[in-house]
Amino acid sequence: MKKIAASLLLLIICCKAQGQQYIFFLHNAFLEIQGEAGVHPEYGKAEYSAIVSRFRDAGFVVITELRKRGTDAHEYAEKVSKQVDSLLKLGVKAANITVVGTSKGSYIAMCVSGLQRNTKLNFVFIACCDDDMIDNPRLHFCGNILSIYEQSDIIGKSCEPLKLKAGKDVAHYKEIELHTGLKHGFLFKPMDEWIQPTIRWARKDYK
Repeated sequence: MKKIAASLLLLIICCKAQGQQYIFFLHNAFLEIQGEAGVHPEYGKAEYSAIVSRFRDAGFVVITELRKRGTDAHEYAEKVSKQVDSLLKLGVKAANITVVGTSKGSYIAMCVSGLQRNTKLNFVFIACCDDDMIDNPRLHFCGNILSIYEQSDIIGKSCEPLKLKAGKDVAHYKEIELHTGLKHGFLFKPMDEWIQPTIRWARKDYK
């Protein structure tokens, strides 16, 4: 994280153009265990670099790293939240910051949302929500929330119950159910089905 903190400041200095938009990308747990070289027996490679490149090619400053094996989600969420604070203190508008997470990364992003309690920040939660989360005291949705899940995935489902629990703290909300048939594996690839809605959301297209 020290490397990220140093590089974050450099990114701000280099990219302080008015209106610059930032994405924090938080990957799934498989990459913690296997790294980019790992191959899932059902889903194949988790194409982390290709996903990050899609966001960078779309004009975003992307803040991301490969987490260490067994990273504590709540501790990591606190670190990401502090990085968001750093951007805000440097004058970046909250609406130009989007925290995107897939699977475990999505859970971390949800925790960041609860820590920040900023209705102007953008969040994209991908393939993580389940019924057990409704009573989790660490989770409180706040901000502009996009939820994306795959109909055939048994791991991540609708985030609607958490959205309803949050009430007015959710400024904008949209949920997309995909039908790729790839189960949890859809998030391993930079598929247009979830990449393009994420980009639109980060550009403040909340329709």
